Amino acid sequence: MSDTTSEQRVMDGRAWEEFCDGLKEAGQLVFREQAPANAFDRAEGYRYLARMTRAGLESFLEAGDPGFPDLRCPVHETIKMGADNPDNYYQSAPIDPEYDYKITGTRGTVDYLGFGTVINRYSSGGGMKTDGFLDSREIDLGEGGEIEIIVSQQEQPGNWLRMGPETNAINVRQTFQDRRKERRAEIKIQRIGAENERPAPLTPEKLDKALQGTVQFLKNTTGLFAGWAEGFLPTTNEVAPADQGFCQAIGGDPNIYYFHSAWSLADDEALVIDAPDIPDCQTWNFVLQNWWMESLDYRHHTVHYNTHTAKYRQDGAVRIVVAHQQPPGDDNWVETAGHNRGTLCWRWIGAERHPPVNAKVVKFSEL
Repeated sequence: MSDTTSEQRVMDGRAWEEFCDGLKEAGQLVFREQAPANAFDRAEGYRYLARMTRAGLESFLEAGDPGFPDLRCPVHETIKMGADNPDNYYQSAPIDPEYDYKITGTRGTVDYLGFGTVINRYSSGGGMKTDGFLDSREIDLGEGGEIEIIVSQQEQPGNWLRMGPETNAINVRQTFQDRRKERRAEIKIQRIGAENERPAPLTPEKLDKALQGTVQFLKNTTGLFAGWAEGFLPTTNEVAPADQGFCQAIGGDPNIYYFHSAWSLADDEALVIDAPDIPDCQTWNFVLQNWWMESLDYRHHTVHYNTHTAKYRQDGAVRIVVAHQQPPGDDNWVETAGHNRGTLCWRWIGAERHPPVNAKVVKFSEL
């Protein structure tokens, strides 16, 4: 689209009108045949669309320049997507394989830190493919925990993160076991050679493309995850191994083995999840989500556990009980936070074995 066309579209209002029309069309997500048809889940669906609109605008309008990338946090307490992990601090930035970049900062004490270069095609419905990956355990640090990583297509000495010819973003996952005690890595990214440059001002073309990209991202990403949630229905109330290839194709961490399912509980029921065999791993993680694959509100409810926060049985096994009210005994209670159905995720992180996790529905009175 030429600068002249975009200028005309901005001046006569078409750019904004088409953006608003696109948001209206995206609202059909909540009316999908298998989506919950009740006011509570539909309200969360509209909030989800609003959150994803914010995510798109931040990505395409505010932080879309690979010449001046910024490692920002795109998924957090009030923007969630695709089975987000409450134990994670997510960061991402746009990059261009024609440039070289440098990541600098300090390692902190966060338990897990992974860097990935990706081909992000969420906005076109194509998922996300990892081009290069670097685990912090592979990184040489300075005496004070300093990090310096070169991100480029051509291999570099020292800490090097590979880009491919189609790489367009970098993702960073920081996974905590205990947020109260661990410090996250403080890192930034800069294009090499841009130290004395400044980004250009906003243009009509940039605005027009950003609004169109936001709508495309909103429709395709929510559609991708809605289809994924619908695919979990055959394993409702199980903890079922996911298609690991698919997980990696949409941006999963290569160090993680994923289980995904749907869940559905009547008011007098509970879901009992047993992990009798905990393998040697960096950590494990269980998260309860709503139908839209958003983690439930972990600011005010206990909706997830990991290897540090869970209580273990004498034989080393772990039992988690998903219930609408606190169960008797000393099991790890996951609150439903007003929900009767949704999706769930179990992760083995850094494990060489991936033993099964068992689940069954019982009457709450039987616990």
